[in-house]
Amino acid sequence: MSVLLVTGTSTEVGKTVVTAAVAAAALAAGRSVAVCKPGQTGIAPGEPGDLTEIERLSGVTRTSEFARYPDPLAPDTAARRAGLPELTLAETVAGIAALDDADLTLVEGAGGLLVRLGDFTLLDLAQKLDAPVLLVAAAGLGSLNHTELTTRALHSAGVRCAGVVIGSWPAEPDLAATCNRVDLPRVTGVDLVGAVPEGAGSWDRERFTAAAPGWFIADWSPFA
Repeated sequence: MSVLLVTGTSTEVGKTVVTAAVAAAALAAGRSVAVCKPGQTGIAPGEPGDLTEIERLSGVTRTSEFARYPDPLAPDTAARRAGLPELTLAETVAGIAALDDADLTLVEGAGGLLVRLGDFTLLDLAQKLDAPVLLVAAAGLGSLNHTELTTRALHSAGVRCAGVVIGSWPAEPDLAATCNRVDLPRVTGVDLVGAVPEGAGSWDRERFTAAAPGWFIADWSPFA
Protein backbone atom coordinates (compact mmCIF):
# COMPACT_ATOMS: atom_id res chain seq x y z
CA MET A 1 0.00 0.00 0.00
CA SER A 2 1.09 3.53 -0.77
CA VAL A 3 -0.24 6.30 1.49
CA LEU A 4 -0.47 9.94 0.44
CA LEU A 5 -1.71 12.61 2.83
CA VAL A 6 -3.44 15.71 1.45
CA THR A 7 -3.33 19.01 3.31
CA GLY A 8 -3.86 22.64 2.44
CA THR A 9 -2.20 25.94 3.15
CA SER A 10 -5.47 26.84 4.89
CA THR A 11 -9.15 25.97 4.77
CA GLU A 12 -11.24 26.34 1.60
CA VAL A 13 -8.32 25.96 -0.83
CA GLY A 14 -9.71 22.90 -2.61
CA LYS A 15 -8.37 19.87 -0.70
CA THR A 16 -11.47 17.75 -1.26
CA VAL A 17 -11.60 18.34 -5.00
CA VAL A 18 -7.86 17.75 -5.34
CA THR A 19 -8.20 14.51 -3.35
CA ALA A 20 -10.98 13.45 -5.72
CA ALA A 21 -8.81 14.36 -8.72
CA VAL A 22 -5.86 12.29 -7.46
CA ALA A 23 -8.23 9.38 -6.81
CA ALA A 24 -9.74 9.69 -10.28
CA ALA A 25 -6.30 9.80 -11.93
CA ALA A 26 -5.16 6.70 -10.03
CA LEU A 27 -8.35 4.83 -10.89
CA ALA A 28 -7.92 5.79 -14.55
CA ALA A 29 -4.44 4.24 -14.39
CA GLY A 30 -5.98 0.97 -13.24
CA ARG A 31 -5.01 1.21 -9.57
CA SER A 32 -7.27 0.56 -6.59
CA VAL A 33 -7.88 3.53 -4.29
CA ALA A 34 -9.21 4.08 -0.78
CA VAL A 35 -9.87 7.52 0.71
CA CYS A 36 -9.84 8.34 4.41
CA LYS A 37 -11.10 11.48 6.13
CA PRO A 38 -10.13 11.00 9.79
CA GLY A 39 -12.21 13.85 11.21
CA GLN A 40 -15.18 15.50 9.50
CA THR A 41 -16.52 18.71 11.02
CA GLY A 42 -19.47 20.99 10.31
CA ILE A 43 -21.67 18.09 9.24
CA ALA A 44 -24.47 16.46 11.23
CA PRO A 45 -24.80 12.68 11.52
CA GLY A 46 -26.25 11.21 8.34
CA GLU A 47 -25.50 14.26 6.20
CA PRO A 48 -23.21 13.95 3.17
CA GLY A 49 -19.65 15.09 3.91
CA ASP A 50 -16.39 15.42 2.02
CA LEU A 51 -16.15 11.69 1.36
CA THR A 52 -19.55 11.72 -0.34
CA GLU A 53 -18.30 14.46 -2.65
CA ILE A 54 -15.10 12.54 -3.39
CA GLU A 55 -17.15 9.43 -4.22
CA ARG A 56 -19.46 11.46 -6.48
CA LEU A 57 -16.64 13.08 -8.41
CA SER A 58 -14.08 10.29 -8.66
CA GLY A 59 -16.04 7.06 -8.56
CA VAL A 60 -13.96 5.70 -5.68
CA THR A 61 -16.05 3.26 -3.65
CA ARG A 62 -13.92 2.60 -0.58
CA THR A 63 -13.93 5.42 1.94
CA SER A 64 -13.52 5.68 5.70
CA GLU A 65 -14.35 8.36 8.26
CA PHE A 66 -13.35 7.90 11.89
CA ALA A 67 -15.10 10.78 13.66
CA ARG A 68 -17.70 13.45 12.92
CA TYR A 69 -18.48 16.62 14.83
CA PRO A 70 -21.30 19.13 14.14
CA ASP A 71 -19.49 22.45 14.60
CA PRO A 72 -17.43 23.81 11.65
CA LEU A 73 -14.24 24.09 13.71
CA ALA A 74 -10.92 22.33 14.09
CA PRO A 75 -11.72 18.70 14.98
CA ASP A 76 -10.24 18.83 18.49
CA THR A 77 -12.20 21.99 19.34
CA ALA A 78 -15.36 20.61 17.74
CA ALA A 79 -15.00 17.38 19.74
CA ARG A 80 -14.70 19.26 23.04
CA ARG A 81 -17.69 21.46 22.26
CA ALA A 82 -19.81 18.44 21.39
CA GLY A 83 -18.65 16.43 24.40
CA LEU A 84 -17.42 13.70 22.10
CA PRO A 85 -14.13 11.77 22.20
CA GLU A 86 -11.21 13.29 20.33
CA LEU A 87 -9.46 11.23 17.71
CA THR A 88 -6.17 9.72 18.78
CA LEU A 89 -3.09 9.19 16.67
CA ALA A 90 -3.05 5.47 17.47
CA GLU A 91 -6.64 4.80 16.35
CA THR A 92 -6.16 6.87 13.20
CA VAL A 93 -3.03 4.95 12.21
CA ALA A 94 -4.88 1.69 12.86
CA GLY A 95 -7.82 2.82 10.74
CA ILE A 96 -5.57 3.74 7.83
CA ALA A 97 -3.75 0.40 8.15
CA ALA A 98 -7.10 -1.35 7.70
CA LEU A 99 -7.20 0.04 4.15
CA ASP A 100 -3.89 -1.58 3.22
CA ASP A 101 -5.35 -3.79 0.50
CA ALA A 102 -5.75 -0.73 -1.76
CA ASP A 103 -2.88 0.26 -4.04
CA LEU A 104 -3.23 3.86 -2.87
CA THR A 105 -4.76 5.26 0.30
CA LEU A 106 -5.43 9.00 0.27
CA VAL A 107 -5.85 10.73 3.64
CA GLU A 108 -7.47 14.16 3.58
CA GLY A 109 -6.76 16.39 6.55
CA ALA A 110 -8.79 19.27 7.96
CA GLY A 111 -7.74 22.84 7.18
CA GLY A 112 -3.98 23.33 7.25
CA LEU A 113 -1.05 21.14 8.21
CA LEU A 114 -1.02 22.02 11.93
CA VAL A 115 -4.77 21.91 12.56
CA ARG A 116 -5.34 19.45 15.39
CA LEU A 117 -7.35 16.43 14.31
CA GLY A 118 -7.46 15.23 17.93
CA ASP A 119 -4.36 14.74 20.04
CA PHE A 120 -2.27 15.12 16.86
CA THR A 121 -1.87 17.06 13.63
CA LEU A 122 -1.59 15.84 10.05
CA LEU A 123 2.14 16.50 10.36
CA ASP A 124 2.31 14.09 13.30
CA LEU A 125 0.36 11.53 11.26
CA ALA A 126 2.72 11.88 8.30
CA GLN A 127 5.71 11.30 10.57
CA LYS A 128 4.11 8.25 12.18
CA LEU A 129 3.18 6.74 8.81
CA ASP A 130 6.43 7.84 7.14
CA ALA A 131 4.20 9.10 4.31
CA PRO A 132 4.53 12.07 1.96
CA VAL A 133 2.17 15.04 1.95
CA LEU A 134 0.58 16.66 -1.09
CA LEU A 135 0.02 20.36 -0.47
CA VAL A 136 -2.97 22.21 -1.91
CA ALA A 137 -2.45 25.95 -2.31
CA ALA A 138 -4.51 28.94 -3.40
CA ALA A 139 -3.80 30.67 -6.69
CA GLY A 140 -3.77 34.33 -5.68
CA LEU A 141 -2.33 36.85 -3.25
CA GLY A 142 -1.03 35.39 0.02
CA SER A 143 -0.32 31.99 -1.45
CA LEU A 144 3.46 32.40 -1.59
CA ASN A 145 3.71 33.08 2.14
CA HIS A 146 1.28 30.37 3.21
CA THR A 147 2.80 27.78 0.92
CA GLU A 148 6.39 28.50 1.92
CA LEU A 149 5.49 28.39 5.63
CA THR A 150 3.86 24.98 5.17
CA THR A 151 6.66 23.49 3.08
CA ARG A 152 9.20 24.75 5.62
CA ALA A 153 7.27 23.01 8.41
CA LEU A 154 7.25 19.78 6.41
CA HIS A 155 10.98 20.03 5.70
CA SER A 156 11.82 20.79 9.34
CA ALA A 157 9.88 17.72 10.42
CA GLY A 158 11.60 15.48 7.89
CA VAL A 159 8.40 14.86 5.93
CA ARG A 160 8.59 14.77 2.13
CA CYS A 161 6.29 17.13 0.23
CA ALA A 162 4.99 15.22 -2.78
CA GLY A 163 4.27 18.46 -4.62
CA VAL A 164 2.10 21.54 -4.63
CA VAL A 165 -1.26 21.63 -6.41
CA ILE A 166 -3.23 24.82 -7.03
CA GLY A 167 -6.67 23.87 -5.80
CA SER A 168 -8.69 26.30 -7.91
CA TRP A 169 -7.07 27.78 -11.00
CA PRO A 170 -9.19 30.71 -12.24
CA ALA A 171 -10.59 30.82 -15.75
CA GLU A 172 -9.17 34.34 -16.03
CA PRO A 173 -6.08 34.44 -13.79
CA ASP A 174 -5.01 37.83 -12.51
CA LEU A 175 -1.43 39.06 -12.29
CA ALA A 176 -0.85 37.53 -8.84
CA ALA A 177 -2.06 34.09 -9.91
CA THR A 178 -0.01 34.19 -13.10
CA CYS A 179 3.14 35.13 -11.21
CA ASN A 180 2.47 32.64 -8.42
CA ARG A 181 2.42 29.77 -10.87
CA VAL A 182 6.06 30.58 -11.61
CA ASP A 183 7.07 31.69 -8.12
CA LEU A 184 5.60 28.88 -5.99
CA PRO A 185 8.26 26.31 -6.95
CA ARG A 186 10.95 28.99 -6.80
CA VAL A 187 10.25 30.04 -3.21
CA THR A 188 9.40 26.58 -1.84
CA GLY A 189 11.85 24.36 -3.70
CA VAL A 190 8.89 22.02 -4.32
CA ASP A 191 7.50 21.19 -7.75
CA LEU A 192 4.14 22.58 -8.79
CA VAL A 193 2.63 19.28 -9.92
CA GLY A 194 -0.88 20.30 -10.87
CA ALA A 195 -3.72 22.79 -10.98
CA VAL A 196 -7.44 22.09 -10.81
CA PRO A 197 -9.74 24.35 -12.83
CA GLU A 198 -12.00 26.67 -10.91
CA GLY A 199 -15.47 25.18 -10.52
CA ALA A 200 -14.41 21.58 -11.23
CA GLY A 201 -16.08 20.47 -8.01
CA SER A 202 -19.49 21.18 -9.58
CA TRP A 203 -18.86 18.93 -12.59
CA ASP A 204 -20.49 15.54 -13.07
CA ARG A 205 -18.41 12.40 -12.65
CA GLU A 206 -18.01 11.66 -16.35
CA ARG A 207 -16.56 15.08 -17.11
CA PHE A 208 -14.46 15.16 -13.93
CA THR A 209 -12.86 11.74 -14.34
CA ALA A 210 -12.13 12.32 -18.01
CA ALA A 211 -10.29 15.57 -17.27
CA ALA A 212 -8.61 14.84 -13.90
CA PRO A 213 -5.51 12.97 -15.15
CA GLY A 214 -4.62 15.97 -17.30
CA TRP A 215 -4.53 18.35 -14.34
CA PHE A 216 -1.24 16.88 -13.12
CA ILE A 217 2.14 17.11 -14.81
CA ALA A 218 3.00 14.09 -16.91
CA ASP A 219 5.80 12.69 -14.76
CA TRP A 220 4.07 13.11 -11.37
CA SER A 221 2.72 10.06 -9.55
CA PRO A 222 0.84 9.85 -6.24
CA PHE A 223 2.70 6.66 -5.43
CA ALA A 224 5.63 7.19 -3.07
